Amino acid sequence: MSTIAEFRLPAAETTLGTALEYAPEATFELESSVSKTRPSLWVSGVDRETATEAFEADPSVEGYELLVETQSRLLFDVSFVDDAPRLRDDLLADGGSLLEMWGTDGWWQVRVRFRNRTALCDAYDRLEANGLSADLRRVTDVSGVTESETRLTPEQQEALEAALEHGYFEIPRGISMEELADELGISHQALSERFRRAYETLVDDELQPASEQPPLK
Repeated sequence: MSTIAEFRLPAAETTLGTALEYAPEATFELESSVSKTRPSLWVSGVDRETATEAFEADPSVEGYELLVETQSRLLFDVSFVDDAPRLRDDLLADGGSLLEMWGTDGWWQVRVRFRNRTALCDAYDRLEANGLSADLRRVTDVSGVTESETRLTPEQQEALEAALEHGYFEIPRGISMEELADELGISHQALSERFRRAYETLVDDELQPASEQPPLK
């Protein structure tokens, strides 16, 4: 049974603390599928000049490159100096998978999948030992279900299980959607539709009233 944990951490103690302080109205969101060698970040809520000034002001940033500019968001590849804080290293040392990470108004919000609660507790202890004030906001145990208990179709469940096995949901991704579709012997469009319908089902299930989670030991 895997465990999904949501953390809140002060940016001043972690990555890009100065940038988030310089542009408190901005949101920095980690993007996993663009670069496997250095982090890619979506920046929203500010214009390009403010975003680049925020990177320039942050001593942990070694360099950055604007990749995409839309009406509402900017995508940057970012490299950091060697001694910059490595939040992901502390969280993922025992094989955790980073699901989401976004920062705004001086705080980072992080969602991580761990193998079990023991791995979660170990990660939390590492953060504390390194002087990071981790606020554990939510813990969800993800238990397996039998075929009769799930509303996913066999095809949707197969796609999700293959995605987990090949690291599609990890950051950085271990496989692209095109490569995963080839593994399953279906088209990219068919896989995308399976994911869309599976996500809709899972979100609908998640929003139903849930029983109280067991306490974190």
